[in-house]
Amino acid sequence: MFPYVALAKDKAWQPGPYEGVELMILHKHESTGGVVVLRKFKSGYTIPAHTHPHANEWAYVLSGEWEESGAIYTAGALFFAPKGTRHGPHITRTEVISLTIFDGPLTVE
Repeated sequence: MFPYVALAKDKAWQPGPYEGVELMILHKHESTGGVVVLRKFKSGYTIPAHTHPHANEWAYVLSGEWEESGAIYTAGALFFAPKGTRHGPHITRTEVISLTIFDGPLTVE
């Protein structure tokens, strides 16, 4: 048996760091501040270019269409942004759901 299990049905969506973004925190590591989250990006929003100064980010697109630097990404795309690396803007062509892991505190600049 796994020592930790999170069920999305037991969690709630909460506002994200940008308009049009919601987060469902599936797990938070108490000592590092790292989180595993589902992120929901509403259709038609642009998330400005930004950095995560305290965490590496891995994002796996579960559904939807996401535009980044002129390329369209859909379900099955995996993104990696090293800590402190500027990335974006992200443009949502449809609602996008991603599973995202931050290995440190989720902060944006």
